[in-house]
Amino acid sequence: MSEIVVQHIEITPGVCGGRPRIAGRRIRVQDIAVWHEKLSMSVDEIVSAYPTITPADVHAALAYYWDNREAIEKSIARERRSLGASKRHHPSRILEKLRAAGK
Repeated sequence: MSEIVVQHIEITPGVCGGRPRIAGRRIRVQDIAVWHEKLSMSVDEIVSAYPTITPADVHAALAYYWDNREAIEKSIARERRSLGASKRHHPSRILEKLRAAGK
């Protein structure tokens, strides 16, 4: 990992599931990747939405993502599968009430 990325990205067991994240924050590299690559958010939009991070943090996260793309994409896919299973086993109470009310 380059020195610049090391200044901005850290991996700490037990924090954010041990996934790479913005140093000192709970914003994971995979979150930045999803927002930028999948939701087409610009660096400025991400920083505006999360003002505790800097453009340099976002660029470092994206550099880390591209250097480790396969592993991070696998992590994103695992998380989606897990979330889908959780939603099937624990449906939203609000949605259940809305459906019961005929809305």
